[in-house]
Amino acid sequence: MMKWAQIAFIVRRVLKSFREVFWTHLLTSGTMAVTLFIFGGFLLIQENLQGLLKGWGSRIQIFAYLETSVPAADTESLLARVNSYPEIERSRFVSQKEAWDGFKRSLGSQSGVLEGLSAEILPASLEITLKTAYRSHGALAEVVKRLRAEKGIGEVEYPEEWMEKFGLVLLGVQWAQWVLGGFLFAATLLIIGNTVKLAILARKDEIEIMQLVGARRLLIKAPFVLEGMVQGLLGAGLAVLCLWQLFVSLTSQLPASLGILAERAQLQFLAPDSLLLLVGLGWVMGTLGSLLSLRRFLKRW
Repeated sequence: MMKWAQIAFIVRRVLKSFREVFWTHLLTSGTMAVTLFIFGGFLLIQENLQGLLKGWGSRIQIFAYLETSVPAADTESLLARVNSYPEIERSRFVSQKEAWDGFKRSLGSQSGVLEGLSAEILPASLEITLKTAYRSHGALAEVVKRLRAEKGIGEVEYPEEWMEKFGLVLLGVQWAQWVLGGFLFAATLLIIGNTVKLAILARKDEIEIMQLVGARRLLIKAPFVLEGMVQGLLGAGLAVLCLWQLFVSLTSQLPASLGILAERAQLQFLAPDSLLLLVGLGWVMGTLGSLLSLRRFLKRW
């Protein structure tokens, strides 16, 4: 175990290094900050896409259009059967008149184009909402399959294509996050390694003297490793700060509502576990880059 004098020596060496080659350390921290900023940007996009998908899921409905020849008694029986599905949270019968009135309201000032038409051109329908646990693509498809087999239902519509495409976008963001992040981490480790090499070469005489007087390898390596840790934490902090500034700037410039996309209030910054992940990755990059370079150089000497 290190003595207090040795710990004080390590801290003094690190502080001296940051004073003497401040811009080199700043450049290394900035490089890590860029890497973590890009990785954190993908995390931010992924988390908000997942949040939006969850929010949209509560508004996803299935529309089952009834055949025109279905009598009122059969409609009530059909509605009762649909409500008995374990996946159904609620279903509501929409008459032709109600559908017509809603269609006219949606057109607003353009509703005059419907002059001469009657409500009979629109079919009656069932508006169906699923329980939260059954709002996945597979569960939706299963319910739709059963509805299409019901007597009296002519057509069933639900946002199948939209859900598939959105799921592919989310999957693409996840893959890009790790693939691009992997390349950036590898490049950053090389930069950190080169920085440590320069620091070792600058202190070559000091290190050789310490080896001659019998200094432990841990005492020689500790200042460089601690520098890497500090660089990683500074890079992570800078990345989080830039992400926050970007997030605040973008959300403040968005309109109060994006209609079908999202309300501005629904957009959230990184979750605490994601912030810890960024900080942890910064710490690991700084530490690992220093250790790898030290291992190669000290082995030569």
